[in-house]
Amino acid sequence: MTTTGAHQDGTGTTARTWLWWGRRRSVALDVGLALISAVESAVEGAVFAGEVGFAIPLGVVFGLLVGSALVLRRRWPVAVVLVSIAVTPAEVGILLTIVGLYSLAASEVPRRIVALLAGMSLTATLIVSLIRIQQDVGDTASQWYVPAMAGFMAVGLTMPPVLFGLYIGARRRLMESLRERADSLEQELDLLADRAEQGAQLARQEERTRIAREMHDVVAHRVSLMVVHAAALQAVALKDPQKAVKNAALVGDMGRQALTELREMLGVLRAGDDQHTAPRLTDTRSGDSAAVPLAAVGAAAAAAAAAAAEAGPSLADVEDLVGQSRQAGMVVELSVHGEVREYAPEVEQTAYRVVQEALTNVHKHAVGASVTVRLAHRDAEVAMQVENGVPGASGAGADVGLPSGGNGLVGMRERVQALGGVFVSGPTDAGGFRVSAVLPHQRTP
Repeated sequence: MTTTGAHQDGTGTTARTWLWWGRRRSVALDVGLALISAVESAVEGAVFAGEVGFAIPLGVVFGLLVGSALVLRRRWPVAVVLVSIAVTPAEVGILLTIVGLYSLAASEVPRRIVALLAGMSLTATLIVSLIRIQQDVGDTASQWYVPAMAGFMAVGLTMPPVLFGLYIGARRRLMESLRERADSLEQELDLLADRAEQGAQLARQEERTRIAREMHDVVAHRVSLMVVHAAALQAVALKDPQKAVKNAALVGDMGRQALTELREMLGVLRAGDDQHTAPRLTDTRSGDSAAVPLAAVGAAAAAAAAAAAEAGPSLADVEDLVGQSRQAGMVVELSVHGEVREYAPEVEQTAYRVVQEALTNVHKHAVGASVTVRLAHRDAEVAMQVENGVPGASGAGADVGLPSGGNGLVGMRERVQALGGVFVSGPTDAGGFRVSAVLPHQRTP
């Protein structure tokens, strides 16, 4: 038997394709059925040849050819059934008829063709059975005996294989449909897993960005003030010991405040991690737990952010913030417009951080400049503006060489836009710098 190529079966292994058979056992089954059918048809052909007066070897050859047609049942089931119908008058090929009808009904042949050929086979079998039974019993049987027995034989020979073939065909199509659906669901699950992985990575990235922003805001402002006070301490240590002692005390207070804020923030992060470490994505195909937490990452990030907002500073602390800058020698004017009221914790903290970072930038880049801080409480929003004049215009302070990471304005803009607000920054016509932000009363989704 020659082969026509190779294909991969359902397990992914390479299998040979034997002519129109997909598997080797299908070849063995059809060849075996064809051999049995050929032997049976050869015997029946010899009997038929003896009855009609033909040469018996001719009947045997005829039966062998007819029975061997069963080997084509998978490729041409219609042809096999037509052969069985054609040899029905010779009463040859019972197995050929049964297996041929089953193969026809189980195949993808249109149902109208199956019904037509099944009806033709039933009619041919009924006619031959009527004639044979009538010859066997003669006139001794009742008038209903011959039709009843002929009908029983015709129906019993044709209907069971047709019905069984229809059932097998429907079951095969159902299994193929379920297999395709399972493959589709597996692809969808893989896609969902990929999306979940991307969501987890995004949540982790957002949380890292938030932590970095908080660390920058807390450390940069406090340390900037500490450096300013340390420079002043160095300048007056020998000339004015009392002022040096005062500046040293301020440096200590700033350091303690920075440490306190860092501990509070790290405590919130640890609490968020402890509360959201259980849910994990499980790969059901490998049975191993995936290394990426999915829903837990977003929940932990949201919980940590909410807790940090609750525990963080608010607009009520802006006056103390301005006072700290004044103690460092900066000339700062604070003005508040509108009716003071409470806002959502994240709005209050963001407003505070904007003012804080703007003052930190003045300490870094505009030493000696006078600063104006404005807060405006409006109907559905709160606005803040920090504007400094020309560096050194007030005659106070000296450049202490504070480094800059270049992330202050970026962090402020991210904070404001995350709440649906508007952020604008840039130089003024007078040579100074202005930072403005407007935050809605409620967070915009």
